[in-house]
Amino acid sequence: MRIAIVGGHGKIARLLHPLLVGAGHQPVALVRRDSYRERLEALGAEVRLLDIENDDEQVFAETFARCGAVVFAAGGGPDGNIERKRTVDLEGSLKSIAAARAAGIARFVQVSAINVDQPVPEDAEPVWRAYVEAKRDADVALRESGLDWTILRPGLLTDSPGTGLVSLGEAVPRGEVPRADVAAVLAAVLAEPGTAGRQWDLVGGSTPIKEAIDAALGG
Repeated sequence: MRIAIVGGHGKIARLLHPLLVGAGHQPVALVRRDSYRERLEALGAEVRLLDIENDDEQVFAETFARCGAVVFAAGGGPDGNIERKRTVDLEGSLKSIAAARAAGIARFVQVSAINVDQPVPEDAEPVWRAYVEAKRDADVALRESGLDWTILRPGLLTDSPGTGLVSLGEAVPRGEVPRADVAAVLAAVLAEPGTAGRQWDLVGGSTPIKEAIDAALGG
């Protein structure tokens, strides 16, 4: 099926596209700049233009056309811009959720962050607070959306090579995880309908990804 990737030029997305192609799917990279096209098409992605911050729900729904699932993998980035934590991490997710419903797409997988449901310390750095609150509120909205959602909450992301070994569950100790392994878990989650309605923390570990998912599902 076609799978819309919101934030289709991000680091995780660029690792995810070839995995989806290898599984027989067609990733659809939703990006704001046409200059990304050549790089993404080389990874096997179809490219469609979407400005997460400025386009409305109708445009989102139009870019989701003919897709059978949505992956929200966008983020405002480590630029210190508090406003973009709201406009990208939260409002981008909210528009994606509404557009998926409008387009008749039930399956929705979201990349969040570990521990965002925990209280934010009073002395937390303002940008970090804004990021955590945006991810938390986006997750709440998705859980209440009625979609067939899955939320992955990775720990500290690294660019280390993927190992294929993870720790995955409703509550796991905070740690690092390669972006390559996050992408691999996303691909595996999309292949397993039983992961709908599940929210999992994800860090590096010692369990192969499929086994970790099976265990988290109670298999």
